[in-house]
Amino acid sequence: MRVLLIGGGGREHALAWKLTREEPDLELIAAPGNPGIAELGECVPINVLDIDALERLARERAVDLTVVGPEAPLEAGIVDRFRARGMPIFGPTRAAAEIETSKAFAKQLLLEEGIPTGRAEIHTRVADAKAAARRFGAPVVVKASGLAAGKGVIVCKTLGDADSAIDDMLEGNRFGPAGASVLVEEFMQGEEVSIFAITDGKHFVVLPGLQDHKRLLANDMGPNTGGMGAYLPVALGYDADQKVSADTDSADRLTLRAARDIFAPTLRALGARGRPFTGLLYAGLMLTESGPRVVEFNSRFGDPETQALMPVLDISPRLIDLMLAVGRGEPLPGYPVPDASGALPTSGSSRISTAEAEAACVTTVLAAANYPETPRTGDVITLPPLEDGVFVFHAGTARDNEGRLVTAGGRVLAVSAVAPTVELAQARSMEYVERVRFEGKQYRPDIGWREIARQNQRSSARAAGD
Repeated sequence: MRVLLIGGGGREHALAWKLTREEPDLELIAAPGNPGIAELGECVPINVLDIDALERLARERAVDLTVVGPEAPLEAGIVDRFRARGMPIFGPTRAAAEIETSKAFAKQLLLEEGIPTGRAEIHTRVADAKAAARRFGAPVVVKASGLAAGKGVIVCKTLGDADSAIDDMLEGNRFGPAGASVLVEEFMQGEEVSIFAITDGKHFVVLPGLQDHKRLLANDMGPNTGGMGAYLPVALGYDADQKVSADTDSADRLTLRAARDIFAPTLRALGARGRPFTGLLYAGLMLTESGPRVVEFNSRFGDPETQALMPVLDISPRLIDLMLAVGRGEPLPGYPVPDASGALPTSGSSRISTAEAEAACVTTVLAAANYPETPRTGDVITLPPLEDGVFVFHAGTARDNEGRLVTAGGRVLAVSAVAPTVELAQARSMEYVERVRFEGKQYRPDIGWREIARQNQRSSARAAGD
């Protein structure tokens, strides 16, 4: 089997690792890839937006499947091009990908369909946006409508902060065309969980939930980033009384509720608008006391969530088989996407579990000096030998003229560690992270801190009961 993987970040390295682990004889071609992916297959220096060159490569190498990692080529219409040529590809069309590439489109769809989400207004004029912020009151969220590398969401504690964010986007051109229109959105209280669904447009299966850490610094301080780490499992969901609760059964109920209240109606609505979605739909959910509400959608695997999920994902059918089915237009097992009159899922589960019920994974991102503003590149990286249960995924790395591994982007590496508990996985990840060497490295030592606090609280409660 021959697969073309488009992208060169940590998400793509994790996918490459998983696909080659599932299919040891797989011939992997990555464009452009990175030094970590180069250890698993061939890297071809083609830009992810050079769709003509990517199509030629896929044809010349007679690939069985193309997998699109990042969002930019989806927005550029690579899936539309490949499908028109009869070439199997995993991902959504340009129109379907607007669920991520246009926050304005996504929000309008959610509100029109009554899918749980925060109240929001969309504006292109500074005065109107500031007036909306005052209607919502502080804290309030200001979002660039387009793609902004995960940095276009500003949680504003005061109206002054909101005014500054609005000025930066609409007048200061901080995010370029992505910030030409902004969403002013109510602040939702709760914890976020990321849940993925793989879909052929007519059926979908749900993968285990994870929690991402967006802020640069420990204790959720500092600026927003593309993500400084992630972990699973997240023992958080809703109890039988639909209250937020922290136990495994609650997490399972959350999965079913997300399938019923979020994924099924969203996929149905996209199909009804002539935008059937295929590939990986990512839902960022806020677990509020009134139920899960959509914060955002992505139209591809999350980063760094993918680096945490792949080491513990053991599924049947295999991930590569699910991707092939979607790419070839074949049906998936799982929940059906209802038509306009169809019923939503009310029982059962298409959740695909991790390898072991107790398996946990913590992923810690190592970022370059000056990230997220103007990351410094060219710093030499020294990696210690790998240990069992520890995985290093390359993101912003390159080889210099002397063949040395150097920093080449904002988020440089992701160190994932697997252990029986989140606390042990965090400790294993940190032990390796602290031995990685490059000038100016930044990382959070507290990935998974909320889950660890919950685990300790449950342990204390059990001890008190004894």
